[in-house]
Amino acid sequence: MTTFHRTTTTYQPGAHTLPREHYTSEAILAEERERVFARGWNCVGRASRLAQPGDYLVREIAGESIIVVRDRGGSLNAFFNVCRHRGTRICREESGRFHETIQCPYHAWTYGIDGRLVGTPHMQEVEDFHKEDYPLHRASIAQWEGFVFVNLARDPEPFEVAWAPMLGRLARWNLEALAIGHRVTYDVQANWKLVFQNYSECLHCPTIHPKLATVLPYQSGANDLVEGPFLGGYMEIKAPNESATMSGRACGRIVGGELPADDRRRAYYYSLMPNLLLSLHPDYVNYYMLHPVALDRTIVESEWLFHPETLADAQNNIRDGIEFWDLTNRQDWDIVAQSQLGIGSRRYVPGPYSPRESIPAAWDREYLRLMGRG
Repeated sequence: MTTFHRTTTTYQPGAHTLPREHYTSEAILAEERERVFARGWNCVGRASRLAQPGDYLVREIAGESIIVVRDRGGSLNAFFNVCRHRGTRICREESGRFHETIQCPYHAWTYGIDGRLVGTPHMQEVEDFHKEDYPLHRASIAQWEGFVFVNLARDPEPFEVAWAPMLGRLARWNLEALAIGHRVTYDVQANWKLVFQNYSECLHCPTIHPKLATVLPYQSGANDLVEGPFLGGYMEIKAPNESATMSGRACGRIVGGELPADDRRRAYYYSLMPNLLLSLHPDYVNYYMLHPVALDRTIVESEWLFHPETLADAQNNIRDGIEFWDLTNRQDWDIVAQSQLGIGSRRYVPGPYSPRESIPAAWDREYLRLMGRG
């Protein structure tokens, strides 16, 4: 039985926002890459984008370029985008399909899409050279609910251990079967932590999101995950609205065939360290992948997922849900950019969290633990 806690009941008195240097220090950003992103299970997108053998994506994680590709046997692999000959970056495109092999553009060392080295011009002249000794370097890979995750660590914590609190928790949404209906990339002028913290509370909603506040009352709902790397819970969809859309009408089919009656009147929002935000509604799901590129810049990739039958229906209402969150997102990106500017002031000092901000305060505690400052 899942236990839900009202936001104010998990507040820890004395909680304050993070010090200025966590948003302005290049040294801390470099440390975050090593401690948070290089050791964590980073979401790299949906497995459905890699449907056929040879389909690939290239992702940057903690300064590393990673090729994620489906091999001929149907398995997903993650490889460092580094040739074993002289270290050249092999793949320049962000996505595509390898026909049979992956070839380095410098000296034509060639690899199978399973990472094996299969072609080495003139290396037959080198004594004791064996191609099997030089496959592409692998990164660990895992899948959950249709999402793909990569971990750069040489000996990472197993995914099933690290993500144990989430395994099976969202099965009722049938996430793996959902199809991508819309994709957008946002360039946010703020530190990645501000995006996470903003997502984790709705105290700002009446001020920043007047449309959202009429559909999802900010004092409604409760959280089932209140400590650790995974945080969040539900908000109530205010009647007569059927979903979080511009008109209040549902986008289409319920996404999970066994979605309980209570969940058809709720929207769930979870922050999943280190780079995933997940929003679940009765009729659609949208998610956000965060990519820190500078102290004051975060690339956010977002996709809206729907039941395949909704997308097949010419009378669907998906634009209603897409426009609702695109409006809300842009309002959020604007205010976190203003937060970034203010925190950069030499007069900024940490301020107190209110009881309605217990989840961002919990997020800060987990962040500090990962950074070795807990």
